[in-house]
Amino acid sequence: MKGYNLVGFEESRQGTATLKAFSTVTKTTLAEEFVIATKEEINRAIDKAGKAFEKYSRTSAVERALFLETIADEIMAVGDELIERAKLESGLPEARLQGERGRTTGQLRLFAAVLREGSWVEAVIDTAMPERTPLPRADIRKMLVPVGPVLVFGASNFPFAFSTAGGDTASALAAGNPVIVKAHEAHLGTNELMATAISRAAQKCNMPDGVFSFVISNDVETIQQMVKHETIKAIGFTGSRKAGNAIFRTAAVDRKKPIPVYAEMSSINPVLVLPGKLNNNVAAIAAQLVSSVTLGAGQFCTNPGLIFVLQNADAAQLVNAIAELLLKTVPATMLNKEVCSNYYNSLYTLQRQQGVQVIAAVDNAGADYKGAAALLQVGAADFIVNEALQEEVFGPSTLVVVCKDQAELQQAIASLHGQLTGTVIGTHEDISTFQPVISALSDKVGRLLYNGVPTGVEVCHAMVHGGPYPATTNANSTSVGADAIKRFARPLCLQDCPQEFLPDALKDENPLKIIRKVNGEYQCVN
Repeated sequence: MKGYNLVGFEESRQGTATLKAFSTVTKTTLAEEFVIATKEEINRAIDKAGKAFEKYSRTSAVERALFLETIADEIMAVGDELIERAKLESGLPEARLQGERGRTTGQLRLFAAVLREGSWVEAVIDTAMPERTPLPRADIRKMLVPVGPVLVFGASNFPFAFSTAGGDTASALAAGNPVIVKAHEAHLGTNELMATAISRAAQKCNMPDGVFSFVISNDVETIQQMVKHETIKAIGFTGSRKAGNAIFRTAAVDRKKPIPVYAEMSSINPVLVLPGKLNNNVAAIAAQLVSSVTLGAGQFCTNPGLIFVLQNADAAQLVNAIAELLLKTVPATMLNKEVCSNYYNSLYTLQRQQGVQVIAAVDNAGADYKGAAALLQVGAADFIVNEALQEEVFGPSTLVVVCKDQAELQQAIASLHGQLTGTVIGTHEDISTFQPVISALSDKVGRLLYNGVPTGVEVCHAMVHGGPYPATTNANSTSVGADAIKRFARPLCLQDCPQEFLPDALKDENPLKIIRKVNGEYQCVN
């Protein structure tokens, strides 16, 4: 560990202030010191990104695909050192981290495949109609192009997949944009190892200096400086609602030119357990839900924090079954001191709300930096009028909302904030009977699941990991899956451009052999 900031290809340590990572595994501060970036280093990194954009934005899709694949190879080449460091800094078990590393390299390779296939640019051609009356039509062509340097804030709960080399970085690089990462202070060593792999890949692939940088900071003023820098053209963020909203406001209000912020912030992922499915399936549903609630100490953005049921004997049995299973769970190490403290503080606040009952709670293990499971319950009437019951409790707990009838259930669903996911557990008949409720839920979420659990986000072409505010600041986008690339691109229309100056994606001969829409009809290339 060198403790540097990466300013393009330069390892820079100009500052005097340092940070150290704390391990909830060893319960000690780790020895390595990481130098906080100076304002000059941050400005240099962003300026380099601006200059790199001129060249990098004009690289071919194949060149960028090879770059992403080389990053994946370099990450794997780091070997066990990456897993061991991440274990210390995140408290996550080895098997989870190995899986997350595979997911991270897999999404890099997915975007490489997206680039090679090529249709993500959404090429559209309306050819000239000089004979049209009363007015002729010009030749008009459109495609997506990169936006410019992207600032990425890594997440604490996914040190690989949503951090330095995670989905935001991968999709921004795929679209043709340089990236500056603000390293997460909870896993600084992991960041350095990942960033070094990216830098090695960039140099091997002859990418421009400044295509990737990272800076270390825990200072709000410095972070605001980065967000306000006019060279930054878009931001990717995963974290708390408070921090995400602050970045969003700065980018929208405090800059001369507002820029988009794609912030994933807060979700409690409601689950509807419908009566037909619940009948004779109490034990299986309880086991399924408890497994999801406690997975990874509940530290997933898709953790099911709300369970809606209709008041009846089966629902009461379900609550009892969940309570029994939760009480058998063993507290698990949390990501860091702050996450652990926030979990217990949020849980305590939730417990004190009007009408909330504590049904089951494993003994507090916060002194050992571990999250203990809890089950709470509230009536729908109290839930509907109290927005505090929709605050995210980031850890292994869930709140059951008991509804008197379908009308009250629909009212409770209508009161929900925007969510990443919503889940329906029901029979075919349930789904038919409760269509109005399910339709109301679909208006609130980015992903609607049937008879599953929301934890686990597949990295694929059809995935949507987004949702209405406050789940994200942009419900028209996803941070996972192939379409994540489109967040960091904008449409450019070219009118009457000579053929030799057109991008390959828009040339008549279609040298890239991609799917395009020509005069209103899609044309496939054999």
